[in-house]
Amino acid sequence: MEWLYSLFVEHSALQAVVVLSLISAIGLGLGKIHICGISLGVTFVFFAGILAGHFGLSIDPQMLNYAESFGLIIFVYALGLQVGPGFFSSFRKGGVQLNMLALGVVLLGTLMTVLGSYTLNISLPDMVGILCGATTNTPALGAAQQTLKQMGLEASTPALGCAVAYPLGVVGVIFAVLIIRKALARKEDLELKEKDDANKTYIAAFQVHNPAIFDKSIKEIGGLNYPKFVISRLWRDGNVSIPTSEKIIREGDRLLVVTSEKYAPALTVLFGEQEHTDWNKEDIDWNAIDSQLISQRIVVTRPELNGKKLGSLHLRNHYGINISRVYRSGVQLLATAELTLQLGDRLTVVGEAAAIQNVEKVLGNAIKSLKEPNLVAVFIGIILGLALGAIPISLPGISAPVKLGLAGGPIIVGILIGTFGPRMHMITYTTRSANLMLRALGLSLYLACLGLDAGAHFFDTVFRPEGLLWIAAGFVLTVVPVLIVGVVAFKWMKVDFGSMAGMLCGSMANPMALNYANDTIPGDNPSVAYATVYPMCMFLRVIIAQVLLMFLLN
Repeated sequence: MEWLYSLFVEHSALQAVVVLSLISAIGLGLGKIHICGISLGVTFVFFAGILAGHFGLSIDPQMLNYAESFGLIIFVYALGLQVGPGFFSSFRKGGVQLNMLALGVVLLGTLMTVLGSYTLNISLPDMVGILCGATTNTPALGAAQQTLKQMGLEASTPALGCAVAYPLGVVGVIFAVLIIRKALARKEDLELKEKDDANKTYIAAFQVHNPAIFDKSIKEIGGLNYPKFVISRLWRDGNVSIPTSEKIIREGDRLLVVTSEKYAPALTVLFGEQEHTDWNKEDIDWNAIDSQLISQRIVVTRPELNGKKLGSLHLRNHYGINISRVYRSGVQLLATAELTLQLGDRLTVVGEAAAIQNVEKVLGNAIKSLKEPNLVAVFIGIILGLALGAIPISLPGISAPVKLGLAGGPIIVGILIGTFGPRMHMITYTTRSANLMLRALGLSLYLACLGLDAGAHFFDTVFRPEGLLWIAAGFVLTVVPVLIVGVVAFKWMKVDFGSMAGMLCGSMANPMALNYANDTIPGDNPSVAYATVYPMCMFLRVIIAQVLLMFLLN
């Protein structure tokens, strides 16, 4: 049995891998258990590590530090890549209000954390750990621990605060949403309401009766000061064609136009008359319009097209086809000439079969190539993130220069690469499953190490009077900011209930609460609002955890 002892107890690289794998496997298995429809998911790895540490299991301290740091780096960088494409767009019209409300949740929680540290006589590092647990935000905990290590202070106690506050952090958001629902929401507030979606395409038919555009080319008409649109097909003298940008428009032409629904009245003024056929019905047989035309979805897989504008390919003029829509990460985009292409974009192409085959060669459509992970970009991004995190930054009021560290640097670089990489022709595409794998692997490794390190003193902390105080403080940090901002959003700012609930879940980085909201509120408004505020709030939580410690402990 000596081999079994060395495998699980005797410190070595092999033993570290076995112990961390065992903790992760048990935690992930328990994470599949749902109680009243709620599960802590991957967070059970944290508690499995705590139990292992409590019963005396340990690994070499250097191995523990390496595995914890590497897991955190992989997780936050992959997270940055994921939220990057939507990070800056979330501040545009429509997302500003939700992001400002979410910012209120973040700032209220931060203010209460500082006040709680002074009034409850809890040290600031411990209080920051409690805040991380109350907001179910493990990247922020990693950032706080890295900051404490840079300052030469004890970095393990925030993990204890996070551990005791985390379970009620998950439940607290659901509890607050339930209170608002019972106290303020009426039956009609919970019914599905249509929301304007700038990305949702709308298909309309027009007849040309405006003399101002007679005998003008589509290119000239597109240059007028009107909303963006794509002319998909043109009827003239009983024939259907896909018009090129040089096509001259005549009086009486019938045009099939792809645009946004809110622009239909303005385009009616431009063309002259809108027909009343509903081209947005699912049962319309597009191919029956003209037997020579087919519609096919083609995937952009050629690396040299990454970051190029759709109009620069001149596909319409060269091949006589039309691109009506573009699908990216589940979002439908209008195929304008200014749209910047990314690897993985799925283009709906309409034209003759031979022409579409030629376009297929131009765009690639080699889906198999997208399944191969582009690890070069991942490792280069990690290097750049760690380099950024290591840069000393001098701030007024702080004696020693500060650093973004292992959490702050990679998440910023991940966001920037995810946002601007395609524009610089960087191949940053990863499949959703690959990104989820990276995040899950990094987070599981990080949480296993975190729990193992905190486990030795966890139960001693919980069953002391201070432990009960920490649990209560965490619950207050979860519920109070969510309740205050939720009431303001729903009652005074008239945000619909679904969007309000999704915004609150996103501001607390709480996917478990989002699952509850999606199950109980019709429509996708909770998910849309969650995705709108999540990138900014995740970034702010990571940075604020560091800033609090740097400014208030110096």
